[in-house]
Amino acid sequence: MNGSIEKYTRLFPVWIVRSFMIMMLAGCAAVGPDYVAPDISSPAAWHSQLKNGLVGEERESRALARWWTTLNDPVLSNLIDRAVTGNLDVREAKARVNEARARRGLSKADMFPTLDASGSVTKSRSNEKESKLYSTAFDAGWELDLFGGVRRSVEAAEADLQASGEDLRDVMVSLAAEVALNYVELRMYQAQLATAEENLNLQQETYELTRWRSQAGLDDELAVQQARYTLESTRSGIPALRGSVEESKNRIAVLLGRQPGMLHKELETQAPIPVIPPEFVVGIPADILRRRPDVRKAERELAAQTARIGAATADLYPKFRLAGSIGLESSTSSDLFKSASKFWSIGPTISWNIFDAGAIRRNIEVQSALQEQYLNAYEATILNALEEVENALVAYAEEQNRRNALNDAVQAARSAAELSRTKYQAGMIDFATLLDTERSLLSYQDQLVQSDGTVASNLVRLYKVLGGGWKAEAAEKESELRDRGNKDEGKT
Repeated sequence: MNGSIEKYTRLFPVWIVRSFMIMMLAGCAAVGPDYVAPDISSPAAWHSQLKNGLVGEERESRALARWWTTLNDPVLSNLIDRAVTGNLDVREAKARVNEARARRGLSKADMFPTLDASGSVTKSRSNEKESKLYSTAFDAGWELDLFGGVRRSVEAAEADLQASGEDLRDVMVSLAAEVALNYVELRMYQAQLATAEENLNLQQETYELTRWRSQAGLDDELAVQQARYTLESTRSGIPALRGSVEESKNRIAVLLGRQPGMLHKELETQAPIPVIPPEFVVGIPADILRRRPDVRKAERELAAQTARIGAATADLYPKFRLAGSIGLESSTSSDLFKSASKFWSIGPTISWNIFDAGAIRRNIEVQSALQEQYLNAYEATILNALEEVENALVAYAEEQNRRNALNDAVQAARSAAELSRTKYQAGMIDFATLLDTERSLLSYQDQLVQSDGTVASNLVRLYKVLGGGWKAEAAEKESELRDRGNKDEGKT
């Protein structure tokens, strides 16, 4: 080892070697603030009352990764699996991850020396004398990252890459929810269409009965016309429902990255609205803040911006660079590769911005102000996440109460309609009473179908705001390791 040191001190002046060793030791520290994740407190429990199957226990993240399987609808599960591979928004998000990964590689490249090769043939003429110069060389340079400017840039690029990964997960969460919501909407429209067609047939029979009674002198023309406009009113709503069915199919196709119309045969057969599970484990607020990709993305963006303050601060300090070259130079090509043609040079350089009218310090202020903005955005994202979950809990529980009441109303309306029809045929009541009961039945049936769809949709929205739809185990392990590393750096 000593022999190696003596060898290098013979090649370079002693002060260069000593300066280099001192600078390497000093390079262990980086200027600017070290990032520490904000300690944001979360409530111990949800403010909304958990009822109608909602349970406030700690939930395993694995159960949320494929939440759609709890609806026991193979068609829906198949659609979501295909959307993950075909959706264009997911592809775009993956491209952004690749971009961030490449930018991180660019930042890391600044930490290493550069090596350039060159060669030239120069022809000159002076005093009617012509000469040539042949040369080839390797030039090397290395900017020593003494104050951590490059390291802070790499740190920022690493955090940007992690943020883009969270953005991809956020897109996947939204995608799974959008496919499910449009699928529930499709089944709801199909159910409404079936109900309308069933009532249309029933009203057609009522209309024929009224015409017969009118011809027999048991009813007047008013009853016939009332039966007719009720029939046509129901008929007029069917085309709109059919159009809504087609729109839902087209929307699902686009979400899967397919052209509109390509899933029509697959989704043509009517199927029931997905049935919600009897119990839903919500988890605790702290789980949501750890799992939701938008919260995790905001935290990583804050980390990246904190590192950029250090990168800007490093511009206040001098920059040291080691440069050297080795090559061959000769006036004739035949002598270019002889030992006498060799040349080399090496030496350190230093540069320091003495005056810039305060531009560097203004840039530090800019980066610090941006960090404050990202911190506020992070806190706002957390509050928004908690608000969305609270609202989703209320909507899910209360819509079930509404559905139960509508179900009872439908049963009562159906019985009333059957009794009214029997009494009308027997001449015990007038047509207006029959008409009123049939209208009520149709209205309540339609509202019940919509409520069934809303309950299922609210469950999907609840899964979405809880951050369901991606596997969290690997990412959470990375976060734990990253947090542990940050704490260890803070101790040193």
